[in-house]
Amino acid sequence: MKTLKFLTALFLVVTFVSCSSVRVNADYDKKATFSNYNTYAYLKSGIDKAEISDLDKKRILYAIDEVMPTKGYIKSDNPDVFISIFTKERERVDVYNNVGFGWGWGWNPWWGMGYTNVTTTPEGTLFIDIIDAKTKELIWQGEGTGYLTKNTEKKDARIKEFVSKILEQYPPKK
Repeated sequence: MKTLKFLTALFLVVTFVSCSSVRVNADYDKKATFSNYNTYAYLKSGIDKAEISDLDKKRILYAIDEVMPTKGYIKSDNPDVFISIFTKERERVDVYNNVGFGWGWGWNPWWGMGYTNVTTTPEGTLFIDIIDAKTKELIWQGEGTGYLTKNTEKKDARIKEFVSKILEQYPPKK
């Protein structure tokens, strides 16, 4: 009975983790001393290159401005680090094959017949780069991938979710 409860709990945990709406990953320079960084600013040239609307850029920057102070950072004209963003968008294609099986006497003409269901979902990836202001070298990069929404009421919340999940990884824990 305990084994059944354990397996059920494990299944639920795996299901909820695998259904996370934003999948994140981060990488960093192992030689960087992140405790030396206290201030930030945006790298305008990097922000300008992001191929999204100016409104979505503002949403991302506002979300970053909400998270960075919680990490002890202050926005500055003379920053320790620059923050840049990069985005990618693609259509995620999911194909579901369902094969029907028949039971009964003799040969079944519908044996193995089924249907295929194809769905597409817009999926985006947001990269947040943190660059040492003195050396101009990339010291940390966070990446978040998940579904996108065209609904303007839900965009703010969705972008905040992307940014907060990505920046949960910053600074790296050595």
